[in-house]
Amino acid sequence: MDIKKKKKKTWNLPKKAFYIFSFLLFLLYIKLSYLSLSPVVYGKNVATFASKRNTVRKVIPASRGNIFDVSGDPLAMNVTSYTLIAYLDESRSKDSKVPKHVVDVEDTATKLAEVLEADKEKIKSTLENGIKNKKYQVEFGSIGKGITELKKDEILFLNLPGISFIESAKRYYPNGNFASYIVGYAKGKEVEKENKKETEIVGEMGIEVAYNDILKGEDGYLEYQQDRYGYKIAGTNEINDAAKDGYDIYLTLDSNVQRFVETEIETIAATYEPNFSILTVMDAKTGDILGASSSPSFDPNVRDVTSYENPFVTTSYEPGSTMKIYTYLCALETGNYDGGNSFDSGHVKIGDDTISDWNERGWGRITLDKGFEYSSNVGVVHLIREYLSKEQLKECLRKFGFGSKTGIELSHESSGKMQFNYEVEVMTAGFGQGIRTTVIQQLKGATIIANDGYALKPHIVSKIVDPNTGEIIEERKVEKSEQLVKKSSIEKIKELMYNTINGTDSGTAGKRYSIEGFDLIGKTGTAQIYESGKGYLKGENNYIFSSLILYPKENPEIIIYGAMKQPKKGQYTGLADAVKNLVKNIAKYKNIYEEKQEVEETKYVTLTPYIGLSTSNVRRDLENYKLNLIPLGDGDQIIDQYPKEGITLVEKDRLFLLTNGKNIEMPSIKGFSKAEVKILAQFLSIPLEEEGNGYVKEVNILEGTKIEEGMTLKVLYEEGKE
Repeated sequence: MDIKKKKKKTWNLPKKAFYIFSFLLFLLYIKLSYLSLSPVVYGKNVATFASKRNTVRKVIPASRGNIFDVSGDPLAMNVTSYTLIAYLDESRSKDSKVPKHVVDVEDTATKLAEVLEADKEKIKSTLENGIKNKKYQVEFGSIGKGITELKKDEILFLNLPGISFIESAKRYYPNGNFASYIVGYAKGKEVEKENKKETEIVGEMGIEVAYNDILKGEDGYLEYQQDRYGYKIAGTNEINDAAKDGYDIYLTLDSNVQRFVETEIETIAATYEPNFSILTVMDAKTGDILGASSSPSFDPNVRDVTSYENPFVTTSYEPGSTMKIYTYLCALETGNYDGGNSFDSGHVKIGDDTISDWNERGWGRITLDKGFEYSSNVGVVHLIREYLSKEQLKECLRKFGFGSKTGIELSHESSGKMQFNYEVEVMTAGFGQGIRTTVIQQLKGATIIANDGYALKPHIVSKIVDPNTGEIIEERKVEKSEQLVKKSSIEKIKELMYNTINGTDSGTAGKRYSIEGFDLIGKTGTAQIYESGKGYLKGENNYIFSSLILYPKENPEIIIYGAMKQPKKGQYTGLADAVKNLVKNIAKYKNIYEEKQEVEETKYVTLTPYIGLSTSNVRRDLENYKLNLIPLGDGDQIIDQYPKEGITLVEKDRLFLLTNGKNIEMPSIKGFSKAEVKILAQFLSIPLEEEGNGYVKEVNILEGTKIEEGMTLKVLYEEGKE
């Protein structure tokens, strides 16, 4: 064997390996040079990429603006709320002297259930399922959401291992269903910010959605460079763009007027049980909405909404005879109207159709002036045939604002419907059938009468304010149209509207609204209800009853529009009683009286919390206000009251004061409304049985009788007699 040759062959392998290794090392060097020297690698800027890896950007959330009434009382505000969480993973307690996870499920569930007034088994089940499924932490659903600061402190005081909270902002409405369709509601909604999902409060109804962008403000951000440990790198730039909080919105609502309205709506709902009811009060000289409520309503804190249509601006319906005001105004504007012109009432034929008066027998031959006072549909037919063409009526009603939006600061406003072509449609439109209007259109139309022929734009927003500087960003201005109607026409329609309320004839349509000493003018409406496939419904309850009232006559300061649909009882008296109560309360509150009336200056008082105060001191302090105090019990301390604090009462308004005394005697309740009787029964803690509607006529427990366990309060009501 050749040994020399064998050695040469053995040394060739390391040599080849060396060459391969050197080549690979060269390639690695080239790659490193490329990565080190090239500004762009694989289409990415290396410097920017490195900067972003170390850049931290945090959102600074803006605070949502508040909503206030015209006096600054809060209607919607932000509060901090908490979500309850429980840590279950034992690793949280590692290296800790005290446990940081739930140790005793039974004890934790028992104590939490007591504080939260919740089902212990549900809490226990949540904890056990979380442990079984090896979850790091769990929440408790609706039981553990929306927890207040006070409730959170109660839970922390229990010192339960593993129990903690997630803090968040929540929208809170301190007055519950107070003007809920006006204020609306906002709720937390998950949005993406800086590639992270966060919860933002977003408006969904009413002012909350109409002014969402103004209320929510603009988020800021904080940007800086951090090291690998998460600390800010010294000497690097920091960008701090401060958040701009949302603006505050002040509405035109007056909480005291709103309280009057809410009280009457509650009484209508409880006593007459309509399908819906609505009451609205407007300042006749500014167009400001002072109060507006409807039933059914909802509490924006719990969002128990049954209808998402705003009844003031979105819902449209056939208004009935309140439209006769404007049809007569259109005839007056021709300059040819003769109120003494007479016609045969009862029925009138239009082609194959017959139009009847609400009193189908009619009143014989009457004048057009009397036709308005009696609310004669046949009179409107005669009026249009005599003085107006289809085009004239349509153009005139459109000029008054019907068929178009008013522009009030609320979303989803409807324009209603103003389409009529055939002769019978023209005639029915003249008395409010076959056309559709909204509540806000009716109020705007009434401003023409209150302002000598000039229409005012309705407003619900008084001003918008920057909460940080106090600067008024935007403020409501009284917006007046050109003169739409001659003053002489206004004076005549006022005369007709006065007779409609204050006339003494048997046919006078609005006499239920007459109040001695109050110079009211107005018009009532009774509109049939149309249902698709059924036509106009029959039956004494199948109507929308409405009224438009202005006060005082000569220089109206307030306008009230009310309506209720299909009441089960009290078709005519329910709305009339509510409107009369409103007129009296608002007139007292605002000291609105005709000069011919000699009255003392009205006293009113805004209630404060009387709970915990001396009974004798409270009675003495309220003595000068001439309230109708209803003390319950012989105790020396007040333990409950109704109405609650913040509500304004006027003379003769009732104030219930429950004392700590055990001996409670039955007060006199003659003339109490259904709503007041229910409050009394709650304070007395006894069952209530009711019969009839209206105001208390008879009661089974005599005044002065001691209230004892086992008693039942039985009450008989009579309509329209307070």
